[in-house]
Amino acid sequence: MIRSMTGYGRGKSEADGREYTVEIKTINHRYNDISIKMPRYLNFLEDKIRQCIMKYISRGKMEVFVTVKNISSASKNIMVDKALAGEYVTQMHELIEMYGLKDDISVSSLMRLPDIITNSDVEDEELYWNPIQEALKIAINSLISAKEVEGEKLKLDIESRLNVISEYVGIVQEKSADLLEEYKTKLNNRINELNANSIIDENRLGIEIVLFADKSSICEEVTRLKSHITSLKNMLEVSGPIGKKIDFLVQEMNRETNTIGSKANSVGITNYVVEMKNEIENIREQVQNIE
Repeated sequence: MIRSMTGYGRGKSEADGREYTVEIKTINHRYNDISIKMPRYLNFLEDKIRQCIMKYISRGKMEVFVTVKNISSASKNIMVDKALAGEYVTQMHELIEMYGLKDDISVSSLMRLPDIITNSDVEDEELYWNPIQEALKIAINSLISAKEVEGEKLKLDIESRLNVISEYVGIVQEKSADLLEEYKTKLNNRINELNANSIIDENRLGIEIVLFADKSSICEEVTRLKSHITSLKNMLEVSGPIGKKIDFLVQEMNRETNTIGSKANSVGITNYVVEMKNEIENIREQVQNIE
């Protein structure tokens, strides 16, 4: 099942009187870009969190939010970062003097600032990693489910557009069969208009017709385009990261369509080529959201 690169997942766990919450938001991105926001005293777990996510998500821009909340009144070896608190106070006083602000600094407001309160248990890595990992895996599973739901929508849309392109390819193929006869008719009409029947070399005329037939033939391009459509449909049934592969295949489809348009010198065919290019462009935009 294909996955969209857009999704959201959330997970929770509890341990030792604390509640751990992990949220993951993802949007489309060419590479795997993970940004993690969490209390500073947990920064030593950043690489573990990143590696865990990369096992399951291969591409996309991800924002990960980790929060820890005490849900028990029992002592948790709380520590106050007095040096950091002092720096906050110093900076606040500078702002007060600079802008003539009201001095309303209080202990309660100071304690709410980031990373003022820490926990002396941080040296025990497993104390935090085990519950965070549990919440993280729940969030990842939730995210994957959301990405697969969106991926199914993308798949249905792409398949419907591929069916339209297939229909247009069939029409173009039928119209291309008449191009040679149309050219012969135009050539004969032009010769008659110029009263040049007596000076036209039949061999030369035959060569011109053969050259036109070779130049305007789109059989190879049509065959390759049909093959690309079949390959893309099959690829949509494959699980795993396939966005980059599909993107390459769509580029090949666009190239074959352009060649058909340039070789088939016919307004009727050109109109269908324009419609095909429009559908291919819509598919290309959708593919940018596929993991």
